[in-house]
Amino acid sequence: MMSSSNENSSAGFYGLGIAPTLLEILARHRFKTPTPIQTQAIPLAIQGKDLVGIAQTGTGKTLAFGIPIIQRLAQIKGQGLVILPTRELALQVEEVFHRVGRGLGLRTAVLIGGLSFKPQLQALSQKPHVIVATPGRLIDHLRQKNLRLDAVRIVVLDEADRMLDMGFMPQIQKILQALPKDRQTMLFSATMPPEIMKLASSHMKLPIRVEIAPAGTTVEQVTQELFVVKKEQKLVLLEKLLEAYQGPALVFARTKYGAEKVMRYIRNLGIKAADIHSNRSLPQRREALAGFKSGKYRVLVATDIASRGLDVIGIELVLNFDLPSTSEDYVHRIGRTARAGAKGHAITFAMPDEGREIRAIENLTKKVLPISKLPESLARTGSEFIKPAARPYYRPYRHPRRRGYR
Repeated sequence: MMSSSNENSSAGFYGLGIAPTLLEILARHRFKTPTPIQTQAIPLAIQGKDLVGIAQTGTGKTLAFGIPIIQRLAQIKGQGLVILPTRELALQVEEVFHRVGRGLGLRTAVLIGGLSFKPQLQALSQKPHVIVATPGRLIDHLRQKNLRLDAVRIVVLDEADRMLDMGFMPQIQKILQALPKDRQTMLFSATMPPEIMKLASSHMKLPIRVEIAPAGTTVEQVTQELFVVKKEQKLVLLEKLLEAYQGPALVFARTKYGAEKVMRYIRNLGIKAADIHSNRSLPQRREALAGFKSGKYRVLVATDIASRGLDVIGIELVLNFDLPSTSEDYVHRIGRTARAGAKGHAITFAMPDEGREIRAIENLTKKVLPISKLPESLARTGSEFIKPAARPYYRPYRHPRRRGYR
């Protein structure tokens, strides 16, 4: 396992093995200082090594594999394939490839659901250098014989834990079987459970593990806060918090129906809001995200479809209206704020019977979520729910070496 290092950071992207032309492009786009994952992964990837990159979300993993893919394809020919779990993430990754590779004549194709096949077929007919795809749509094209993967020399599984652990396994297996055995394989994610790492490694050749922070580590610049609140109090508490935090806010709900309900409530407060979930078409989701980025919408309400792949600089607040279904998703959710070195704040609502879920999050992140007092108007009707002593089910995370840990 490789540990983090910042030795090359002070020298910028020089010394990482990047070609002069690409260095000029990075400088032109004001990419000045590589992140730790970029510093460690880029030299190895340029050498053609198989690797697993584990780093906190928002730390520049796209460039960590994007730069080596562009450079290596100029040397070895063939194609690159990047597989991602969501349409939004696929579009954002393709945007990075277009931004960096445009001046080099790099051609890309985005294969995602929710869009017509026709433009995708046109992009494939141009013999793209890099294909960016979600598993389902890529399988559709393979079944219809719209493309073959014989020419793929580099494959990347981004957000690999979600790809392999959340229902994509059968599709991933089919894709891997269609790929040449002589290839470079890279996996990137913020979390990598041991069983998933073992499974992924079976498809790689002596992979090097680049772990910048332990899996589950949250970004240091994110401050975290927990409110223990009754279900019927959530919307009122949300209203008060949106009054206190006037900047861009991302609110997470567990279900698409819950997201719609929360979004309508926020709009009734006179706050511009939009929602993103699986019931929204891709054009609707793109409009919501574009409006959030431009400031048209101050609040974006989303399900976990946006916990990965939402790259928006300047989100002041991430608010977990509902707890996520997994602790790993909590890490990805709060990683939507404090991106690119900025600061951010994450607030989580937990109902009195959700102590086990909070404890699991604390065990993963190795941090205790500080409990905040409810506003006085709410505390009068439920103050007993915010006292840890009154909640015997709840035992916060303690470091194993800390005295008294059981």
